[in-house]
Amino acid sequence: MEKIEHKIIPVNGQNIHVAELGQGPLVLFLHGFPELWYSWRHQILYLAAQGYRAVAPDLRGYGETTGAPVEDPSKFTILHMVGDLIALLDVIEPDTDKVFVVGHDWGASIAWHLCLYRPDKVKALVNLGVAFFPRSPEMNPVDMFRSLYGDDHYICRFQEPGDIEAEFAQIGTKEVLKNFFAFRTPGPYYFPKGKGFGGSADKPTWLSEDNLEYYTKKFEQTGFSGGVNYYRAFGRNWELNAPWLGAQVKVPTKYIVGELDPTYHIAGAKEFIHKGGFQKYVPLLKEVVVIEGAAHFINQERPAEINQHIYDFLKQF
Repeated sequence: MEKIEHKIIPVNGQNIHVAELGQGPLVLFLHGFPELWYSWRHQILYLAAQGYRAVAPDLRGYGETTGAPVEDPSKFTILHMVGDLIALLDVIEPDTDKVFVVGHDWGASIAWHLCLYRPDKVKALVNLGVAFFPRSPEMNPVDMFRSLYGDDHYICRFQEPGDIEAEFAQIGTKEVLKNFFAFRTPGPYYFPKGKGFGGSADKPTWLSEDNLEYYTKKFEQTGFSGGVNYYRAFGRNWELNAPWLGAQVKVPTKYIVGELDPTYHIAGAKEFIHKGGFQKYVPLLKEVVVIEGAAHFINQERPAEINQHIYDFLKQF
């Protein structure tokens, strides 16, 4: 880990922290919630050893990236996120037309939209956990989740600024992170008001105490608002994406999901992924991999397996 270089890149009114290692074709790693560049530690070391330049930023509102107005969720739309990446690539890889992209969770969603808006920037994509779902013209995602699962669903609970942050403060940063990382229930994720996680989870076996302490230290410094703001921008994203109604993601893609990942068990998701809908909207989808017995944080839970899947796909290009 000490070999990894850390840089601060000033773009889009922010100072974006990036971790990188290696020389060769650039692989841009995009983390999710509640994560950091550190979530890709296994992949950075492995891909660098295979002859790639592995780059993982702390995304807007996270970790050592500073300058985003965390008090304003309207500054956390998908257009802001993709804009950050375009500006970042312009600085760190100005002479290369296309790069490889690997995303997980919110990072996967951002990667899908990067490919949707700017396919000229992406050579190939590996996305973990979150599939590409086309925009519904009838209902924004927050209303959809509320209609499916009620007001206690975590996405609905995350909507009011300050509300979930206050609950997290009562629970404690380390306990919040431990419970998120330990979640393995293949179904909706509920967070009833005032009831927290309903108990203390055991730390997952794939997460060492040092790993957990690293996350805890960073989130104690920043709080959770930056990451939660991504969910608060869901409705605005739906409005802004109206021009891309029915549009396809036309980038060579591999999709990997854990068998126990809650995103894989959203109503209708499995049918969409496996019965033609996914392929319709991602016509260059080359492979769908379901990792048996794995949950949401798959790149950390099964690093060797995920490393190999990523490398096997990228080396084709």
